[in-house]
Amino acid sequence: MRERPRGAVCEHCGAGPEETAAGEAPSGARSPAASRPAPRRDRDEEGRARNARPRDGLGRPLPYGAPGVARQPEGVPRTPAQSLAEAQRLLDDGMPFHAHEVLEDAWKAAPEAERELWRGLAQLAVGLTHAARGNAVGGTALLDRGAAAIAPYADAAPHGIDIAGLTAWAGELTGRLTGSGAVPAAETAPRLRATGDKAGDLGGDQAGD
Repeated sequence: MRERPRGAVCEHCGAGPEETAAGEAPSGARSPAASRPAPRRDRDEEGRARNARPRDGLGRPLPYGAPGVARQPEGVPRTPAQSLAEAQRLLDDGMPFHAHEVLEDAWKAAPEAERELWRGLAQLAVGLTHAARGNAVGGTALLDRGAAAIAPYADAAPHGIDIAGLTAWAGELTGRLTGSGAVPAAETAPRLRATGDKAGDLGGDQAGD
C-alpha cells in the first residue's frame, strides 16, 4: 500500500499497489513512450522513493495538484496505547488506509514477540481499505492474512487488544464481501480493544497504558 524504495510491495503489511506506474505498459507490450527516459520518481525529504501524489481518504491516488487527505508521517514514536488510540480514531473516521500507516510504525517499533501482532493489525486495516474500495478479492486476502497473524495471541492478548473480536469481525466481513460492492469504511470499522469506547481508548492512552 505504501511506496517503498526497494520494491512495490508494502514491507510491513504485504499488500501490493493497486495502480501501475504512470506510463507503464502491460507485460510483453511496448508503447511509443518506451524509448523515452523513465519519469523522475517522487522522493521524500530524506531522498527515499515516496509517491507525492495526493490521496483520498482511502489512500487512492489523485491527480497532482488535487486536494487530498494528508498521509500519516512515518517514524512517529508512540506507545502501544497511543498507536491503538490513533489507529482507532482513523478507523472511526473512515480512513483505514491511514490507520494502517500508524500500525506499520507500531510494527517497526514492536519487540520481536509482538511483531506479527502489529503486522496482523495493519493487514486487517488494509483489508478494510480494499473492502471500502470495492475490491472484494484484495479485501478477503488481507483480512484472512491479518486474522491468521493475530490468532496466536488470543490466549494472552497484550495491550487489551480484542483478538477474538477482531478475528470474528474479519470473518464476518469476508463473508459479506462475496458478490457485494464497497462497504462503508467508518460504519464497518472494528474495535481494536476489548473494552472501552472512544473516550476510554483516549483515556487509557493518556494514562500511558
